[in-house]
This record gives sequence, structure tokens and C-alpha cells, in this order.
Amino acid sequence: MWYVVQVTGGTEERMAELIQSVAAPGVLEECFLPRYQTEIKVRGEFRPVEKPLLTGYLFAVTDDPGRLARDLSRLPEFARVLKVGGAYAPLSREEEAWLGAFTEPGRRCVPMSYGVVAGEKIVVTEGPLKGHEAMIAEVDRRRSVAYLRFEICGREVTTRVGLGLVARLPETARAEAERVVSERRARARRCSMEGICG
Repeated sequence: MWYVVQVTGGTEERMAELIQSVAAPGVLEECFLPRYQTEIKVRGEFRPVEKPLLTGYLFAVTDDPGRLARDLSRLPEFARVLKVGGAYAPLSREEEAWLGAFTEPGRRCVPMSYGVVAGEKIVVTEGPLKGHEAMIAEVDRRRSVAYLRFEICGREVTTRVGLGLVARLPETARAEAERVVSERRARARRCSMEGICG
């Protein structure tokens, strides 16, 4: 099962390595910092980058959270397995399934989603947010991110995932939206393969 480990913000990557080194053999399958992919504009071109999904939190895959918590108590820095009501609380099946569907062991990065603004609604046409538009609380189009609010272990958290909005269309133009996104992705693939964009 997946458990949330709280650490000091900014130390996540180092702490993930440290936790893996101090955990007793067989206790920890994986400890990772989930990331998301987004794009930033550099000299007029969009470039993919990866950023932390949740600041100050790691995910630990273990069947023995109590033993993991004891191992964490030996660390010289702050790290604890989150509890709800005095008991170690794993991620819900839905949370685990959502994150697990778009990442894999050794590569825990949620890929970029793409969509359009159709009227007043966000329509995601490609990526992990497709069909999950209701999770989007806010969009920062300039930074190519969507802010999601959801609950993890009884705590409401806000996180970001990559969302490129490529056009603003009338509300009735869903088919047009999918065509516009498809064309942009094809152009981006050509640019990355050829190394030039014109």
C-alpha cells in the first residue's frame, strides 16, 4: 500500500534517498517524490520540465508502515508517516490508482495534459486530466499548470499538474478543440525530432 511521508519542504529528493537507505530490508518497496511535467517558454520555444507534485511529501510503498515509522525515527531530520485518527492511513484506492495510472516505478512523473477553453469551460483533450476536468480548481495558463484540490489522508492539499491550453474556442467546438490540440502536439514532436522549429 502507498503511505504519505511528510518531510521538510525542499529536501524531498535527498530525503527519499535517505529513507531508502535506512529502511530495514524488505520493509520498503519504493520511496519517491511524485513529479509532474509542464512546459516553460525559453527563447520563444516551449520546453518540457519536471517539477515536484507535492511539496513536503513523499510516497512510500510498504506493507509495514509501523516498522517504516520506527526506521524514520532514526533519521537526523524530520520525516514521519502520516496518521489519521492515530492510525497510519494509506492513500485511498482512487488516489493510488490515479497516480499509478500515469506513472511507473522508477519514473513517477505525471505527464502533461492538453486542452482548450471552450466558452467558460476547460476541455481536456489529451493526457491524465482528460475526463477529470472537475478536479481542476484553477488554471494558470501562462505557467501551463492546473491547480487541483483533493484530500490525502484527511488533509486537503493543493497541487499542480501540467496543462497546456492551446486555444480559446466557442463552447460548441469540441471536435475543433481536439483537432487544434492534435496539430500542436504533432508540431512539437516534429520540432523535437528535427531540433528546429519555425
